[in-house]
Amino acid sequence: MKLIIFGPPGSGKGSYASRLEPKLGIKRIATGDVYRDEMKRGTELGKKVTDYYKKGELVPDDITIEVLRKKLKEVNENNFILDGYPRTVEQAKALEKIVKIDAIILILTHEEILIEKTQARRICSNTQCDGNYNLADIRKTVDGVEYELPALLPKKDMICDKCGSKLYQRDEDTNLELIKKRLKVYEKQSKPVIDFYKGKVPFINIFMNRPPDQLVERILQGLKNLKLIK
Repeated sequence: MKLIIFGPPGSGKGSYASRLEPKLGIKRIATGDVYRDEMKRGTELGKKVTDYYKKGELVPDDITIEVLRKKLKEVNENNFILDGYPRTVEQAKALEKIVKIDAIILILTHEEILIEKTQARRICSNTQCDGNYNLADIRKTVDGVEYELPALLPKKDMICDKCGSKLYQRDEDTNLELIKKRLKVYEKQSKPVIDFYKGKVPFINIFMNRPPDQLVERILQGLKNLKLIK
């Protein structure tokens, strides 16, 4: 099964994709994780990506497409979920030449919720681990949508439950203006991509107003409705 999960920064795409991975027996491919690993190791690619991250800009298509091709060769090309790709129409066109996507999971939510969750996010410092936590306990109604998003806390303060490594807050998650800029960039870039796929690939629209496990169940039901799983 070949899936894409779309959603703005802070919408929890990584958490949902990580939970779907074992349930569906698929491999999560997150370009953002690849970039952050390259930045930590100080590679040439990492240095290039750092400049774009500091400006709140998207990494150019040629670099992103190169990274995707490399990752797809490392996994089963017929069994994956893409997290953070494609972000532009050019990336979508390049992907279309490589594989045919079975379904797109689209995460929807309000900006003020995204900002609150992004600033409260903490992730594992081990690049081989997908530990992802959030300190925010959100219980409010926005534009008629009731949000119940309890904090996702580690058992030990600032220590990952999965591997025991320290948790940290990404620099880009501390800057409010940068967060807002990233959301605007996503909105501007994502609409043409979503329009590109409409009519070509079925969508599963999910509102991010409940904890990850409940949203994953909604996604699984959506896949069942499309007869992609039993």
